[in-house]
Amino acid sequence: MNQPFQVAGHQHEDAWELDWLRVDDIHELYYQQYGKKDGKPGIYLHGGPGGQCGKANTQFFDPEHYRVVLLDQRGSGQSRPNACTDNNTTWHLVEDIETLRKHLNIPKWHLVFGGSWGSTLALAYAEKHPESVGSLVLRGVFAVRAFELNWTMVQGGAATLFPDHFDDFLNFLPEDERANHIDSYHKRLMSPDTSISHPAAFAWNAWETSMSTLYPNTAGLKQLEDPSYLLAHARMEAHYFKNKAWLEEGQLLKKENVDRIRHIPCTIVQGRYDVVCPPITAWDLHKAWPESKLHWIADAGHSATEPGTKRKLIEACDEYARLSI
Repeated sequence: MNQPFQVAGHQHEDAWELDWLRVDDIHELYYQQYGKKDGKPGIYLHGGPGGQCGKANTQFFDPEHYRVVLLDQRGSGQSRPNACTDNNTTWHLVEDIETLRKHLNIPKWHLVFGGSWGSTLALAYAEKHPESVGSLVLRGVFAVRAFELNWTMVQGGAATLFPDHFDDFLNFLPEDERANHIDSYHKRLMSPDTSISHPAAFAWNAWETSMSTLYPNTAGLKQLEDPSYLLAHARMEAHYFKNKAWLEEGQLLKKENVDRIRHIPCTIVQGRYDVVCPPITAWDLHKAWPESKLHWIADAGHSATEPGTKRKLIEACDEYARLSI
């Protein structure tokens, strides 16, 4: 199978600031800053929940224009404590972005960039704090609706396209735990015993990774070897999904909430073959928000690094760099 040509992104020097920000008695958030110190501030919101940030995430932003802020969300990446679900909800994360903005003396984000779960968080943040957001770039839109959760986690959705990988996901559990496999995974992932939680985390993450790209995702599978990612990603997803991300059904797409951000320039980039976050959500958001720009990527799945998706994301960020916001 021929892999598509890779797309070169923007190149950045190493971070000019790496630090932690304490936000409560439990959590310290790890953040990084790259690019132009007096540039237009953009924040990158990672996926998951439970993902993490790294220098590679800066490649969408031109360092001649942007001051790039990368944030590891509560319990994720190098934020401390890792994989901690206490005081960890969507609305805690929303306020963390606002707290970080004020801590960095940023009057307003020029750009908020979020993919997958990051798109959920970007929308929730913008709808709560529209005055703090100058523009939005969203990729692989996820609204945490019941349909979307069922699509990836139970029979009848993604499992019809990846039945072998779904069987691996299901059959990791003992037979007597498969009747309610989501609760069974959640119980295992929350276990303080790493001999129980880590194998479950590997199986959980492998299922999602196996369907995240149009072409086989060998690089994504290597990430499962990273201990700061392995448990945090799986445990946080199970924690958030079990609680429907503390959102009402369809909350982010409701007219009264979209009306709060309708004036904000927004570009949506969606892989046509995205199996992790079904394209119907990007379409539903665009229909609710026709002022947004929606770009379908005809030869891509879910990942931000697939060539067509990456190219369009860079173009969108370059376009917004020229705006006065």
